[in-house]
Amino acid sequence: NSRGAASLLKDSIPFTDISASGLFEGHDLLRRGFTSVKNELLPSHPLELTEKNFQLNQDKTNFATLRNIQGIHAPLKLQMEFRAVKQVQRLPFLHSSNMAMDILRGNDECIGFEDILNDPSQSEVMGEPHMMMEHKLGLL
Repeated sequence: NSRGAASLLKDSIPFTDISASGLFEGHDLLRRGFTSVKNELLPSHPLELTEKNFQLNQDKTNFATLRNIQGIHAPLKLQMEFRAVKQVQRLPFLHSSNMAMDILRGNDECIGFEDILNDPSQSEVMGEPHMMMEHKLGLL
């Protein structure tokens, strides 16, 4: 018989449908972490996703325009500069204004919402510098 033993068991349950922890098992907190209802919600407005991905869409449009005008080297060079700027960070307990990224994107002369209401002196998230560095380095 070329079909094998699987053809004889017509009422069997495929193994992929049953998880290792059981068919009626709930959410495994240790393996999957806490559930977040926020991640499972659909956008409440059609423009919400567009607004959330505005900077990414604007970068893609700018790269496409730059490629059409100057060639492939210009957006590649700009993307390398973006990656280099993202890698350079301050210590975790110091506020960073990301001025280099603003200059690369052309936002250094614009005043936005985050410029006025993102004052680090009014921040509630200020920790002990030594503890934050040890956490970043994985010593804790």
